[in-house]
Amino acid sequence: MPSKELTISRSSEKTAAAASNDQRQDARPQKVGFISLGCPKNLVDSEVMMGLLARAGAELSPRAEDADVIVVNTCSFIESAQQESVNTILEMAALKTSGRAKKLVVAGCLVERFRDEIRKRIPEVDAVVGTGELQNILAATGVASAPARDDSPFVVLTSRAEGDARAAQGRFSRGQWDGAIADLPNYLYDDETPRILATPKSTAYIKIAEGCDHPCTFCIIPQLRGQFRSRRFESVIAEAERMAQIGVREITLIGQDTTCYGEDFGLKDGLALLLEKLAKIEDLRWIRFLYAYPNKITGKLLETIGTHDKICSYMDVPLQHASAPVLKRMKRGGGADVFLRSIAKMRRAIPSLTLRTSFIVGFPGETEKEFEELCGFVREAQFDWMGTFSYSDQEGADAYRLDQKLSVREIERRRKHLMGIQRQISKKKKKALVGQEFDLLLEGASEETDLLMEGRTAMHAPEIDGKVFVNDFPEDMEPQPGEFYRCQITEAHDYDLVARIV
Repeated sequence: MPSKELTISRSSEKTAAAASNDQRQDARPQKVGFISLGCPKNLVDSEVMMGLLARAGAELSPRAEDADVIVVNTCSFIESAQQESVNTILEMAALKTSGRAKKLVVAGCLVERFRDEIRKRIPEVDAVVGTGELQNILAATGVASAPARDDSPFVVLTSRAEGDARAAQGRFSRGQWDGAIADLPNYLYDDETPRILATPKSTAYIKIAEGCDHPCTFCIIPQLRGQFRSRRFESVIAEAERMAQIGVREITLIGQDTTCYGEDFGLKDGLALLLEKLAKIEDLRWIRFLYAYPNKITGKLLETIGTHDKICSYMDVPLQHASAPVLKRMKRGGGADVFLRSIAKMRRAIPSLTLRTSFIVGFPGETEKEFEELCGFVREAQFDWMGTFSYSDQEGADAYRLDQKLSVREIERRRKHLMGIQRQISKKKKKALVGQEFDLLLEGASEETDLLMEGRTAMHAPEIDGKVFVNDFPEDMEPQPGEFYRCQITEAHDYDLVARIV
């Protein structure tokens, strides 16, 4: 991989307090606190590490201030995520020097990019754990030989890592990278790996695959997480069944590209087959998946979603752009006309479909004409949900070497303009929902005000889409977070809805 530099804005001197902390490390920490940054895939990694620690006897703390060991699971997808990770590490380093913590461990994607830099430039960091070595969290925190606890308050889903079995399959075709395939992460948890769910009790993520083989020029995820590798079919089902037994009612299948699931096993329509099997688990209420690669959405997959009520009529298809020349530079393929035909096919197969996408604006060389083509496409496609990312230069990605970079100011102008178009579309679509009834998963008190509760319909993926604020309940009802209710939409805003329980 190319050489990289980690930007750290802080004093380079190691404080006396830090040195003192280095000398007072115990053989076994009493409490471990986790901070998980980034996407749901990172959250699952954190849940696996917490499960491994809890099974080994560690006590988990919800407050970093009370922890003997602090673990920061980092994200490095784009520049802003990388900076958030660095800032969080520095904040925890300061907490370590002034508080009770004896160890600071950094895990995740940032480690895969800046392993040596982190250890060299943030001396308070005692250990690093990459995405392909989650089992090393035991040694990193110092609890590898601790006896298991029988009184843990956490439900641990019951390690056999699947990644090693994938290493010899040779599916990876990105030979232009520096370094050998064997140097890339290959860890993949399975149904016997312990996990402690950090999500609300009614909902959980299941990672069905790890890594990616797509050659997108803007992305470094394959370098951070390795080649694409699917979990065993039976492993996913077993984990979902165990989750249903402990009260999980909604599962979200995640992976960098879930629509490739099973291809490395020679399985055709693997995602559709997996969804069909999951839909037979009696206690599950909602099943959804993230994310779908545009040219991997088969007729069988659409038929499966449309046939089973438990499978949410929800598709997240990150298209990235609509201009064919830009998509070619991205090594994505496709274009506005191709995408519009695909969207029409999806909506014919699933009339109630909720469609989400995301775009990158300001990709190197993006002309005003190409940007206007994207804007016109968004107006025509009428997405239910849309996210827009400003192009971020990532050293190590092929796009880093491209010429004709746009200014930050121009990229931000385009991002705001595109989101302005989508805001009007979203407002119109949300207004059309007023008066309709939907099933609602109540999540609890609103973050906006204690006077409201909030929840989600099947149109709302966890932590991604807008919210449904509930302001009216039957007089004799005591609403319970984690339960499903029937609601009627009474008001609509740009992205959020207001509803009453009926």
